[in-house]
Amino acid sequence: MNDTAKHLEMIQGIINRMAQVSFVIKGWTITLVAGLLAFAVNSQCWSYSLLALLPALVFWGLDAYYLRQERLFRRLYDKVRLGPTDSGIPPYSMDTKPRSSDVESWLGTLPASTLYPVHAILAVLAIAVTVGLGLS
Repeated sequence: MNDTAKHLEMIQGIINRMAQVSFVIKGWTITLVAGLLAFAVNSQCWSYSLLALLPALVFWGLDAYYLRQERLFRRLYDKVRLGPTDSGIPPYSMDTKPRSSDVESWLGTLPASTLYPVHAILAVLAIAVTVGLGLS
């Protein structure tokens, strides 16, 4: 196996791990928010439903961070794929800093279509349950 193929394999491994972490984050978010909301409704305590907003927002930010990192490594993969003469990347380099201008910032990644449907819906649900319990 040549150096470029091995380098691409290493980068692909990182991309796969980032995608797996994102999947786990979404699972934890749904589990924690649903558990806190169920407990809030069962105990008729709006503060628990407000507390459910915390994991929804924190994990949204964390998920955006990992998505941005994944995008940076995808850009690195594309550059390495072009070959050593075109890419200017040293063999086996995992430095994504030169690619940072190629992808959106962490804040710009928050509204990504793979993130906001899950996290925003859970945040809105937590707010709705909080308001509903606060009014009753």
